[in-house]
Amino acid sequence: MRYYEIHAFDEIGYHKLFSYNTWRVAILNYIEELEVERLLYVEAHSLTDEAFVLLSGHCQLFFADVNEDKVTHVEVISLEPHLVYRIPKGIYHTHTLSTDAKLLIIEEENTSNENSPRVYLDDAGKKLLVKAFKEHINGL
Repeated sequence: MRYYEIHAFDEIGYHKLFSYNTWRVAILNYIEELEVERLLYVEAHSLTDEAFVLLSGHCQLFFADVNEDKVTHVEVISLEPHLVYRIPKGIYHTHTLSTDAKLLIIEEENTSNENSPRVYLDDAGKKLLVKAFKEHINGL
């Protein structure tokens, strides 16, 4: 009889490890599209909170104020390893990862594009995001 399961993911990008009842547990590893200069949008989850745990590497989490489908303000934090960061539903966010990053993500299984509105970054929004990132990194 096996009393446990082991789940791992070491390739690039996002991979669901398993679901239980209504919850999904996934790993997100570095992927080029999450480099700060390549970020295209911020998103909010309408139905659920989301939790992140940085397992290795570095991750900056961006929080965005949105007004009339435009990003108007950005705050940045660096995740500390092994702490749980809970993002309440309705908060616009995105993240960037170092090449050695591994991020554990816990969210409702039904989280999808249909219930996670995105605001795509125009030039002004991208500049806000990159500026906030550079100021944050320089302040560390």
